[in-house]
Amino acid sequence: MTELWVQRTGTRRYTGHSSRGAEVLIGSADVEGVFTPGELLKIALAGCTGMSSDKPLSRRLGDDYDATVRVSGDADRENEVYPVLSETLEVDLSDLDPEAAQRLLVVVERAVEKVCTVGRTIKAGAQVDLSIETD
Repeated sequence: MTELWVQRTGTRRYTGHSSRGAEVLIGSADVEGVFTPGELLKIALAGCTGMSSDKPLSRRLGDDYDATVRVSGDADRENEVYPVLSETLEVDLSDLDPEAAQRLLVVVERAVEKVCTVGRTIKAGAQVDLSIETD
């Protein structure tokens, strides 16, 4: 199982780590070159949608198709939540006839709804347990 952790590197600055060797810079919105935690949440959602749609799209369009998933959503700062996250999957289906394109879109939507763990977790809500260890 992959271990994940963040390590403090400065005031409101952290580096996220994976035991597989990946790193991501995390910080507040006023720090250049970092993602905020909320941005990472949105990127995780968009990435999960892209990966969930990859198999049906590549099966129909070929392995070299281009796709972009855009995600947005403003924070409700009074309640510290993102009440709405909006995604747009941009993919060129112009080589397909309209009926085939519509069928593919239905398959893609079903695939995302079925296997996008991040989206499913956000929609269902997740219990978050915090423990604090001290020396």
